Amino acid sequence: MADQDDKPMAGAKPNLPPLSLHVPEPQFRPGDDVDYSNVDIPPAGKQPRPDIGATPYDMREMVYDLVRVLDDDGKAVGPWDPKLKPDVLIKMLENMALVRAFDERLFRAQRQGKTSFYMKCRGEEATSVCAAFALASDDMVFPSYRQQGVLIARGYPLVEMVNQIYSNKGDKLKGRQLPIMYCSREHSFFTISGNLATQYPQAVGWAMASAIKGDTRIAATWCGEGSTAEGDFHSAATFAAVYNAPVILNVINNQWAISSFSGFAGAERTTFAARATGYGMAGLRVDGNDALAVYAATQWAAERARTNQGPTLIEYFTYRAEGHSTSDDPSAYRSADESKEWPLGDPINRLKQHLIQLGEWDEDRHAAMDERLANDVKAATKEAEKNGILGHGLHQPFETMFQDVFEELPWHLKEQSEQAARERAKKWPE
Repeated sequence: MADQDDKPMAGAKPNLPPLSLHVPEPQFRPGDDVDYSNVDIPPAGKQPRPDIGATPYDMREMVYDLVRVLDDDGKAVGPWDPKLKPDVLIKMLENMALVRAFDERLFRAQRQGKTSFYMKCRGEEATSVCAAFALASDDMVFPSYRQQGVLIARGYPLVEMVNQIYSNKGDKLKGRQLPIMYCSREHSFFTISGNLATQYPQAVGWAMASAIKGDTRIAATWCGEGSTAEGDFHSAATFAAVYNAPVILNVINNQWAISSFSGFAGAERTTFAARATGYGMAGLRVDGNDALAVYAATQWAAERARTNQGPTLIEYFTYRAEGHSTSDDPSAYRSADESKEWPLGDPINRLKQHLIQLGEWDEDRHAAMDERLANDVKAATKEAEKNGILGHGLHQPFETMFQDVFEELPWHLKEQSEQAARERAKKWPE
Protein backbone atom coordinates (compact mmCIF):
# COMPACT_ATOMS: atom_id res chain seq x y z
CA MET A 1 0.00 0.00 0.00
CA ALA A 2 1.43 3.40 -0.95
CA ASP A 3 1.14 6.69 0.97
CA GLN A 4 -0.12 10.00 -0.44
CA ASP A 5 3.25 10.62 -2.12
CA ASP A 6 3.07 7.18 -3.79
CA LYS A 7 6.15 6.14 -1.89
CA PRO A 8 6.38 2.54 -0.70
CA MET A 9 5.52 1.96 2.94
CA ALA A 10 8.45 1.34 5.23
CA GLY A 11 9.43 -2.30 5.06
CA ALA A 12 7.49 -2.98 1.84
CA LYS A 13 9.37 -5.04 -0.72
CA PRO A 14 9.23 -3.49 -4.20
CA ASN A 15 9.21 -6.90 -5.94
CA LEU A 16 6.01 -8.03 -4.17
CA PRO A 17 2.43 -6.85 -4.65
CA PRO A 18 1.06 -4.74 -1.79
CA LEU A 19 -1.17 -6.55 0.70
CA SER A 20 -4.88 -5.82 0.75
CA LEU A 21 -7.91 -6.78 2.81
CA HIS A 22 -11.17 -8.25 1.61
CA VAL A 23 -14.23 -6.46 2.99
CA PRO A 24 -17.42 -8.53 2.49
CA GLU A 25 -20.22 -6.86 0.58
CA PRO A 26 -23.82 -8.11 0.34
CA GLN A 27 -25.18 -9.00 -3.07
CA PHE A 28 -28.02 -6.51 -2.88
CA ARG A 29 -28.36 -3.01 -1.49
CA PRO A 30 -31.42 -0.73 -1.33
CA GLY A 31 -32.80 -0.21 -4.83
CA ASP A 32 -31.05 -3.25 -6.32
CA ASP A 33 -32.88 -6.01 -8.17
CA VAL A 34 -32.72 -9.32 -6.31
CA ASP A 35 -31.48 -12.50 -7.97
CA TYR A 36 -31.12 -15.60 -5.82
CA SER A 37 -30.18 -17.87 -8.73
CA ASN A 38 -26.77 -18.45 -7.17
CA VAL A 39 -28.29 -19.96 -4.00
CA ASP A 40 -28.00 -23.71 -4.28
CA ILE A 41 -31.31 -25.28 -3.23
CA PRO A 42 -31.09 -29.06 -3.63
CA PRO A 43 -34.24 -31.08 -4.33
CA ALA A 44 -36.26 -32.09 -1.29
CA GLY A 45 -35.86 -35.66 -0.13
CA LYS A 46 -32.45 -36.27 -1.68
CA GLN A 47 -30.44 -35.87 1.49
CA PRO A 48 -29.40 -39.08 3.29
CA ARG A 49 -30.39 -39.55 6.91
CA PRO A 50 -27.34 -40.83 8.80
CA ASP A 51 -27.61 -43.43 11.51
CA ILE A 52 -27.89 -41.92 15.00
CA GLY A 53 -24.48 -43.35 15.83
CA ALA A 54 -22.73 -42.10 12.67
CA THR A 55 -19.35 -40.49 13.27
CA PRO A 56 -18.93 -36.80 12.47
CA TYR A 57 -16.34 -37.79 9.89
CA ASP A 58 -18.71 -40.11 8.07
CA MET A 59 -21.42 -37.45 7.83
CA ARG A 60 -19.18 -34.48 7.07
CA GLU A 61 -20.84 -33.81 3.71
CA MET A 62 -24.11 -33.06 5.53
CA VAL A 63 -22.74 -29.68 6.60
CA TYR A 64 -22.73 -28.53 2.95
CA ASP A 65 -26.03 -30.10 1.90
CA LEU A 66 -29.49 -28.84 2.88
CA VAL A 67 -31.91 -31.21 4.62
CA ARG A 68 -35.35 -30.75 3.05
CA VAL A 69 -38.62 -32.68 3.37
CA LEU A 70 -41.34 -30.56 1.73
CA ASP A 71 -41.11 -30.34 -2.05
CA ASP A 72 -42.50 -27.62 -4.30
CA ASP A 73 -45.90 -29.36 -4.40
CA GLY A 74 -46.19 -29.50 -0.63
CA LYS A 75 -45.48 -33.24 -0.40
CA ALA A 76 -43.29 -34.76 2.29
CA VAL A 77 -40.57 -36.82 0.62
CA GLY A 78 -37.33 -38.59 1.44
CA PRO A 79 -35.76 -40.31 4.45
CA TRP A 80 -36.03 -37.26 6.72
CA ASP A 81 -39.85 -37.26 6.60
CA PRO A 82 -40.84 -37.62 10.29
CA LYS A 83 -44.26 -38.99 9.26
CA LEU A 84 -46.17 -36.94 11.79
CA LYS A 85 -49.89 -37.41 12.27
CA PRO A 86 -52.16 -34.69 10.83
CA ASP A 87 -53.27 -33.51 14.29
CA VAL A 88 -49.63 -32.88 15.24
CA LEU A 89 -49.02 -30.99 12.00
CA ILE A 90 -52.10 -28.83 12.59
CA LYS A 91 -50.94 -28.10 16.13
CA MET A 92 -47.52 -27.03 14.83
CA LEU A 93 -49.19 -24.83 12.22
CA GLU A 94 -51.43 -23.26 14.87
CA ASN A 95 -48.49 -22.52 17.15
CA MET A 96 -46.49 -20.88 14.34
CA ALA A 97 -49.52 -18.81 13.38
CA LEU A 98 -49.99 -17.82 17.02
CA VAL A 99 -46.38 -16.64 17.23
CA ARG A 100 -46.93 -14.49 14.15
CA ALA A 101 -50.20 -13.06 15.47
CA PHE A 102 -48.50 -12.27 18.79
CA ASP A 103 -45.60 -10.58 16.99
CA GLU A 104 -47.91 -8.44 14.88
CA ARG A 105 -49.90 -7.11 17.81
CA LEU A 106 -46.94 -6.48 20.12
CA PHE A 107 -45.06 -4.76 17.32
CA ARG A 108 -48.01 -2.35 17.02
CA ALA A 109 -48.04 -1.94 20.79
CA GLN A 110 -44.45 -0.71 20.66
CA ARG A 111 -45.34 1.79 17.95
CA GLN A 112 -48.20 2.97 20.19
CA GLY A 113 -45.77 3.62 23.04
CA LYS A 114 -46.98 0.78 25.24
CA THR A 115 -43.50 -0.73 25.43
CA SER A 116 -40.02 0.40 24.58
CA PHE A 117 -38.85 -2.41 22.35
CA TYR A 118 -39.91 -5.52 20.46
CA MET A 119 -38.38 -8.15 18.18
CA LYS A 120 -40.35 -10.17 15.64
CA CYS A 121 -39.36 -13.55 14.20
CA ARG A 122 -41.39 -13.46 10.98
CA GLY A 123 -40.08 -16.12 8.61
CA GLU A 124 -38.25 -17.98 11.37
CA GLU A 125 -41.19 -19.42 13.32
CA ALA A 126 -40.42 -23.03 12.38
CA THR A 127 -36.92 -22.90 13.87
CA SER A 128 -38.35 -22.51 17.36
CA VAL A 129 -41.87 -23.98 17.30
CA CYS A 130 -41.06 -27.16 15.38
CA ALA A 131 -37.84 -27.68 17.30
CA ALA A 132 -39.81 -27.42 20.55
CA PHE A 133 -42.23 -30.08 19.32
CA ALA A 134 -39.31 -32.46 18.72
CA LEU A 135 -37.79 -31.94 22.18
CA ALA A 136 -39.07 -33.35 25.45
CA SER A 137 -41.07 -30.77 27.39
CA ASP A 138 -38.51 -30.76 30.21
CA ASP A 139 -35.40 -30.53 28.03
CA MET A 140 -33.66 -27.31 29.00
CA VAL A 141 -33.61 -24.60 26.34
CA PHE A 142 -31.21 -21.67 26.25
CA PRO A 143 -32.77 -19.28 23.74
CA SER A 144 -31.69 -16.19 21.92
CA TYR A 145 -34.16 -13.34 21.47
CA ARG A 146 -36.23 -14.80 18.61
CA GLN A 147 -37.31 -18.06 20.24
CA GLN A 148 -40.64 -16.90 21.67
CA GLY A 149 -42.07 -19.84 19.72
CA VAL A 150 -40.54 -22.28 22.21
CA LEU A 151 -42.42 -20.67 25.10
CA ILE A 152 -45.65 -20.55 23.13
CA ALA A 153 -45.29 -24.17 22.02
CA ARG A 154 -44.77 -25.17 25.66
CA GLY A 155 -47.97 -23.45 26.73
CA TYR A 156 -46.61 -20.39 28.52
CA PRO A 157 -49.51 -17.95 29.10
CA LEU A 158 -49.65 -15.09 26.61
CA VAL A 159 -50.69 -12.69 29.38
CA GLU A 160 -47.44 -13.39 31.22
CA MET A 161 -45.45 -12.67 28.06
CA VAL A 162 -47.23 -9.35 27.58
CA ASN A 163 -46.75 -8.42 31.24
CA GLN A 164 -43.01 -8.90 30.78
CA ILE A 165 -42.99 -6.85 27.58
CA TYR A 166 -44.83 -4.00 29.31
CA SER A 167 -42.66 -4.27 32.47
CA ASN A 168 -45.83 -3.72 34.49
CA LYS A 169 -46.82 -4.78 38.01
CA GLY A 170 -47.68 -8.25 36.70
CA ASP A 171 -44.19 -8.80 35.29
CA LYS A 172 -42.72 -11.82 37.09
CA LEU A 173 -39.23 -10.51 36.27
CA LYS A 174 -40.14 -7.23 38.03
CA GLY A 175 -39.16 -4.97 35.17
CA ARG A 176 -35.51 -5.92 35.34
CA GLN A 177 -35.21 -7.37 31.86
CA LEU A 178 -35.45 -5.75 28.44
CA PRO A 179 -38.84 -6.52 26.82
CA ILE A 180 -39.02 -10.00 25.19
CA MET A 181 -36.27 -11.41 27.41
CA TYR A 182 -38.47 -13.99 29.07
CA CYS A 183 -37.68 -16.65 31.66
CA SER A 184 -39.65 -19.61 32.99
CA ARG A 185 -38.17 -22.31 35.19
CA GLU A 186 -41.46 -24.23 35.00
CA HIS A 187 -41.15 -24.42 31.22
CA SER A 188 -37.40 -25.21 31.26
CA PHE A 189 -36.76 -21.89 29.50
CA PHE A 190 -33.53 -20.20 30.61
CA THR A 191 -33.39 -16.42 30.95
CA ILE A 192 -32.75 -14.64 27.65
CA SER A 193 -29.74 -12.35 27.66
CA GLY A 194 -29.00 -9.37 25.45
CA ASN A 195 -25.31 -10.28 25.45
CA LEU A 196 -24.66 -12.27 22.31
CA ALA A 197 -23.89 -15.99 22.60
CA THR A 198 -23.67 -16.10 26.41
CA GLN A 199 -26.35 -18.79 26.31
CA TYR A 200 -24.03 -21.16 24.42
CA PRO A 201 -21.52 -21.97 27.20
CA GLN A 202 -24.41 -21.93 29.67
CA ALA A 203 -26.23 -24.59 27.65
CA VAL A 204 -23.14 -26.73 27.29
CA GLY A 205 -22.36 -26.40 31.00
CA TRP A 206 -25.92 -27.34 31.92
CA ALA A 207 -25.78 -30.36 29.59
CA MET A 208 -22.47 -31.46 31.11
CA ALA A 209 -23.99 -31.18 34.59
CA SER A 210 -26.98 -33.24 33.48
CA ALA A 211 -24.61 -35.96 32.26
CA ILE A 212 -22.51 -35.82 35.44
CA LYS A 213 -25.66 -36.33 37.53
CA GLY A 214 -26.80 -39.21 35.33
CA ASP A 215 -29.97 -37.36 34.38
CA THR A 216 -31.86 -37.95 31.12
CA ARG A 217 -32.59 -34.33 30.17
CA ILE A 218 -30.65 -32.72 27.34
CA ALA A 219 -30.09 -29.06 26.46
CA ALA A 220 -30.68 -27.05 23.31
CA THR A 221 -29.54 -23.53 22.53
CA TRP A 222 -29.97 -21.02 19.72
CA CYS A 223 -27.99 -18.09 18.33
CA GLY A 224 -27.90 -16.08 15.14
CA GLU A 225 -25.22 -16.61 12.52
CA GLY A 226 -23.54 -13.36 13.51
CA SER A 227 -23.07 -14.64 17.05
CA THR A 228 -20.90 -17.49 15.78
CA ALA A 229 -18.16 -14.85 15.59
CA GLU A 230 -18.33 -14.42 19.36
CA GLY A 231 -15.75 -16.12 21.55
CA ASP A 232 -18.49 -17.71 23.68
CA PHE A 233 -19.66 -19.71 20.68
CA HIS A 234 -16.24 -21.24 20.14
CA SER A 235 -15.62 -21.92 23.83
CA ALA A 236 -18.95 -23.71 24.01
CA ALA A 237 -18.24 -25.75 20.87
CA THR A 238 -14.88 -26.83 22.29
CA PHE A 239 -16.34 -28.01 25.59
CA ALA A 240 -19.30 -29.69 23.87
CA ALA A 241 -17.04 -31.68 21.56
CA VAL A 242 -14.36 -32.55 24.12
CA TYR A 243 -16.79 -33.75 26.80
CA ASN A 244 -19.44 -35.20 24.46
CA ALA A 245 -22.07 -32.97 26.04
CA PRO A 246 -25.72 -33.90 25.38
CA VAL A 247 -26.58 -30.60 23.72
CA ILE A 248 -27.97 -29.26 20.44
CA LEU A 249 -26.30 -26.09 19.14
CA ASN A 250 -28.71 -24.30 16.79
CA VAL A 251 -27.47 -21.53 14.49
CA ILE A 252 -30.22 -19.45 12.86
CA ASN A 253 -28.69 -18.21 9.63
CA ASN A 254 -31.27 -15.58 8.70
CA GLN A 255 -28.81 -13.78 6.37
CA TRP A 256 -28.63 -10.51 8.33
CA ALA A 257 -27.50 -9.07 11.63
CA ILE A 258 -28.92 -5.68 12.57
CA SER A 259 -27.14 -3.93 9.70
CA SER A 260 -24.48 -6.29 8.38
CA PHE A 261 -24.97 -9.40 6.31
CA SER A 262 -23.83 -12.93 7.10
CA GLY A 263 -20.57 -12.53 5.18
CA PHE A 264 -19.07 -10.68 8.14
CA ALA A 265 -19.55 -13.83 10.21
CA GLY A 266 -17.89 -16.01 7.57
CA ALA A 267 -20.73 -17.02 5.24
CA GLU A 268 -18.71 -16.21 2.12
CA ARG A 269 -16.12 -18.83 3.01
CA THR A 270 -18.21 -21.82 4.05
CA THR A 271 -21.46 -22.82 5.72
CA PHE A 272 -22.07 -22.24 9.41
CA ALA A 273 -22.77 -25.95 9.80
CA ALA A 274 -19.18 -26.58 8.67
CA ARG A 275 -17.97 -25.27 11.99
CA ALA A 276 -19.10 -28.61 13.41
CA THR A 277 -16.55 -30.46 11.28
CA GLY A 278 -13.72 -28.37 12.65
CA TYR A 279 -14.69 -29.25 16.20
CA GLY A 280 -15.27 -32.92 15.48
CA MET A 281 -19.00 -32.94 16.17
CA ALA A 282 -22.01 -33.91 14.09
CA GLY A 283 -23.34 -31.14 11.88
CA LEU A 284 -26.48 -30.62 9.80
CA ARG A 285 -27.51 -27.85 7.44
CA VAL A 286 -31.29 -27.62 7.28
CA ASP A 287 -33.97 -25.72 5.36
CA GLY A 288 -35.18 -23.52 8.21
CA ASN A 289 -38.44 -22.68 6.44
CA ASP A 290 -39.41 -26.36 6.17
CA ALA A 291 -41.33 -27.26 9.34
CA LEU A 292 -40.90 -30.99 8.85
CA ALA A 293 -37.17 -30.71 8.18
CA VAL A 294 -36.70 -28.64 11.36
CA TYR A 295 -38.66 -31.20 13.39
CA ALA A 296 -36.77 -34.14 11.89
CA ALA A 297 -33.33 -32.59 12.39
CA THR A 298 -34.06 -31.71 16.02
CA GLN A 299 -35.51 -35.16 16.66
CA TRP A 300 -32.37 -36.77 15.19
CA ALA A 301 -30.03 -34.56 17.20
CA ALA A 302 -32.04 -35.06 20.39
CA GLU A 303 -31.91 -38.84 20.06
CA ARG A 304 -28.19 -38.62 19.40
CA ALA A 305 -27.67 -36.54 22.55
CA ARG A 306 -29.97 -38.71 24.65
CA THR A 307 -28.09 -41.90 23.70
CA ASN A 308 -24.67 -40.43 24.55
CA GLN A 309 -23.64 -40.02 20.92
CA GLY A 310 -22.62 -36.41 21.53
CA PRO A 311 -23.56 -32.87 20.49
CA THR A 312 -24.94 -31.72 17.14
CA LEU A 313 -24.60 -28.32 15.51
CA ILE A 314 -27.55 -27.47 13.25
CA GLU A 315 -27.54 -24.53 10.85
CA TYR A 316 -31.04 -23.44 9.90
CA PHE A 317 -30.87 -21.69 6.55
CA THR A 318 -33.68 -19.14 6.69
CA TYR A 319 -34.42 -15.45 6.23
CA ARG A 320 -35.31 -12.57 8.56
CA ALA A 321 -38.33 -11.22 6.73
CA GLU A 322 -38.49 -7.93 8.63
CA GLY A 323 -36.31 -5.63 10.69
CA HIS A 324 -33.92 -6.83 13.36
CA SER A 325 -36.04 -5.07 15.98
CA THR A 326 -38.27 -2.04 16.41
CA SER A 327 -35.03 -0.02 16.54
CA ASP A 328 -34.00 -1.12 13.06
CA ASP A 329 -34.81 0.10 9.55
CA PRO A 330 -33.75 -2.64 7.11
CA SER A 331 -34.59 -0.46 4.10
CA ALA A 332 -31.38 1.43 4.88
CA TYR A 333 -29.16 -1.54 4.11
CA ARG A 334 -30.97 -4.19 2.06
CA SER A 335 -33.16 -4.41 -1.01
CA ALA A 336 -36.90 -4.23 -0.45
CA ASP A 337 -37.31 -7.20 -2.82
CA GLU A 338 -35.27 -9.64 -0.77
CA SER A 339 -38.06 -10.99 1.42
CA LYS A 340 -40.56 -11.69 -1.36
CA GLU A 341 -37.88 -13.24 -3.58
CA TRP A 342 -36.47 -15.55 -0.89
CA PRO A 343 -36.41 -18.97 -2.64
CA LEU A 344 -37.39 -21.09 0.40
CA GLY A 345 -40.70 -19.33 0.89
CA ASP A 346 -42.61 -18.85 4.14
CA PRO A 347 -42.68 -21.62 6.79
CA ILE A 348 -46.33 -21.15 7.73
CA ASN A 349 -47.53 -21.12 4.16
CA ARG A 350 -45.46 -24.20 3.28
CA LEU A 351 -46.89 -26.25 6.15
CA LYS A 352 -50.38 -25.01 5.30
CA GLN A 353 -49.96 -26.17 1.70
CA HIS A 354 -48.71 -29.55 2.92
CA LEU A 355 -51.82 -30.03 5.05
CA ILE A 356 -54.04 -28.94 2.17
CA GLN A 357 -52.24 -31.44 -0.08
CA LEU A 358 -52.99 -34.16 2.51
CA GLY A 359 -56.67 -33.19 2.49
CA GLU A 360 -56.49 -32.23 6.17
CA TRP A 361 -56.80 -28.44 5.79
CA ASP A 362 -58.24 -25.70 3.60
CA GLU A 363 -58.13 -21.93 3.17
CA ASP A 364 -61.38 -21.34 5.07
CA ARG A 365 -60.17 -23.21 8.14
CA HIS A 366 -56.88 -21.38 7.95
CA ALA A 367 -58.59 -17.99 7.80
CA ALA A 368 -60.82 -18.92 10.73
CA MET A 369 -57.77 -20.03 12.72
CA ASP A 370 -55.96 -16.76 12.04
CA GLU A 371 -59.00 -14.76 13.19
CA ARG A 372 -59.36 -16.83 16.37
CA LEU A 373 -55.66 -16.49 17.22
CA ALA A 374 -55.69 -12.74 16.61
CA ASN A 375 -58.62 -12.45 19.03
CA ASP A 376 -56.80 -14.60 21.60
CA VAL A 377 -53.76 -12.32 21.44
CA LYS A 378 -55.98 -9.22 21.63
CA ALA A 379 -57.67 -10.58 24.75
CA ALA A 380 -54.29 -11.36 26.35
CA THR A 381 -52.96 -7.86 25.71
CA LYS A 382 -56.12 -6.25 27.08
CA GLU A 383 -55.85 -8.35 30.23
CA ALA A 384 -52.15 -7.49 30.66
CA GLU A 385 -52.83 -3.78 30.17
CA LYS A 386 -54.86 -3.85 33.39
CA ASN A 387 -51.48 -4.23 35.10
CA GLY A 388 -50.12 -1.15 33.35
CA ILE A 389 -48.05 -0.28 30.32
CA LEU A 390 -44.74 1.49 29.85
CA GLY A 391 -44.68 4.88 31.58
CA HIS A 392 -48.20 4.65 32.98
CA GLY A 393 -47.49 3.60 36.55
CA LEU A 394 -48.69 0.33 38.05
CA HIS A 395 -45.11 -0.86 38.09
CA GLN A 396 -43.23 -2.93 40.64
CA PRO A 397 -42.96 -1.57 44.21
CA PHE A 398 -39.88 0.58 44.74
CA GLU A 399 -38.30 -1.69 47.35
CA THR A 400 -38.05 -4.61 44.90
CA MET A 401 -35.01 -2.98 43.30
CA PHE A 402 -33.00 -4.16 46.32
CA GLN A 403 -34.36 -7.69 46.37
CA ASP A 404 -33.60 -11.07 44.77
CA VAL A 405 -29.84 -10.65 44.42
CA PHE A 406 -28.81 -12.01 47.82
CA GLU A 407 -30.61 -14.59 49.92
CA GLU A 408 -30.41 -12.15 52.81
CA LEU A 409 -30.08 -8.41 52.20
CA PRO A 410 -26.53 -7.26 53.21
CA TRP A 411 -26.25 -4.45 55.74
CA HIS A 412 -25.03 -1.85 53.24
CA LEU A 413 -27.91 -2.47 50.83
CA LYS A 414 -30.33 -2.40 53.75
CA GLU A 415 -28.99 1.03 54.69
CA GLN A 416 -29.29 2.24 51.09
CA SER A 417 -32.85 0.91 50.90
CA GLU A 418 -33.87 2.69 54.09
CA GLN A 419 -32.20 5.92 52.97
CA ALA A 420 -33.89 5.78 49.58
CA ALA A 421 -37.26 5.16 51.25
CA ARG A 422 -36.80 8.22 53.49
CA GLU A 423 -35.84 10.43 50.56
CA ARG A 424 -38.81 9.22 48.52
CA ALA A 425 -41.15 9.95 51.45
CA LYS A 426 -39.88 13.51 51.60
CA LYS A 427 -40.07 14.06 47.85
CA TRP A 428 -43.41 12.32 47.30
CA PRO A 429 -45.21 12.42 50.66
CA GLU A 430 -48.43 11.14 49.09
